[in-house]
Amino acid sequence: MGLAINGGLFACAAVMVWIVGSRISHYADAISDKTGLGHAVLGIVLLAGVTSLPEIGVTVTAAIGGNAQLAVNNLFGSIAMQVAILAVIDFIIGRRALTAVVPEPSVLLQGALNVLLLSVAASGIVVGDVSFLGVGLWAWACLGGYVGSVWLLSQTEGRRPWLAAQHGQPTEPQRAEHHGTELKKLNLGSIALRTTVAAIIILISGYVLSQTGEAIAKLTGIGSSFVGFLLVAIATSLPEFSTALSAARLGLFTMAISDILGTNLINVGLLFVIDAVATGEPVLNQVGSFSVFGALLSVVVTALFVAGLAERRDQTLWRMGIDSIAVLIAYTGGVLLLYTLRGQS
Repeated sequence: MGLAINGGLFACAAVMVWIVGSRISHYADAISDKTGLGHAVLGIVLLAGVTSLPEIGVTVTAAIGGNAQLAVNNLFGSIAMQVAILAVIDFIIGRRALTAVVPEPSVLLQGALNVLLLSVAASGIVVGDVSFLGVGLWAWACLGGYVGSVWLLSQTEGRRPWLAAQHGQPTEPQRAEHHGTELKKLNLGSIALRTTVAAIIILISGYVLSQTGEAIAKLTGIGSSFVGFLLVAIATSLPEFSTALSAARLGLFTMAISDILGTNLINVGLLFVIDAVATGEPVLNQVGSFSVFGALLSVVVTALFVAGLAERRDQTLWRMGIDSIAVLIAYTGGVLLLYTLRGQS
């Protein structure tokens, strides 16, 4: 259809994802009020599950179409992009460093599990994969790691083995004052229905993003690896951006961060899905140094953010915490290096 039409469709799908995604955090907060479920659980399960739908649409479609490079690099690109999104949200909120206002210890565990699963994925690319029951052994390990992570995180709900503190005083979890009166009047079934409709819209938009993103890669000659890591990853990260920003503005900082880190765990687990639907040898054997560096970049930015959560420094510079600045510098530098590797899968 040409570059102009594909670019227009790509932009329209991205806008739709942003608009719908901005409502999801309001629905999640309302569900939290009506069910008593914690924000960390809803962030990991509901928000992360719904906002991961574009990645699912992109990766499954690309893998079925034989484009393993786009599928794998979209996942790694989304992970790195979404940690950078937390730094952007830190700038937008601009009051205190984002990592200094989150009292829940579960977010540190989420970050550590992200680093662990990403390291497993990168190891599978370097060492090479062997198929077992039609799926690579390293992909099975990624799936097992994701399932184990969800189980472990579910056990931490409500537990505070240590207390976060500011100026020597324990920091209590923050809650939104109130969500909109429209949602207050709805029952749980109506809110769940709205959430389902939003999820379907996001999934369809994700499919459009995958098709137009692959077409743009071919028409521009940039290559599927770089387009998957940057352009498509930006678009498929819009639900996380809009939901996390909306949650942070409501004061739901734990939910905002759990959405991002929970989505990133899902993205690593999706390597199993890609391998299951793709043809030929295991997908981790079909990618190379570009994907390894992409995974390592995701490890670096996640580790920087986790370090900020552990340090809880409230000092800001240019409306951001020092850790957020470090994340943006690392991400920008990493993308520039990836551009030089764009022809290496």
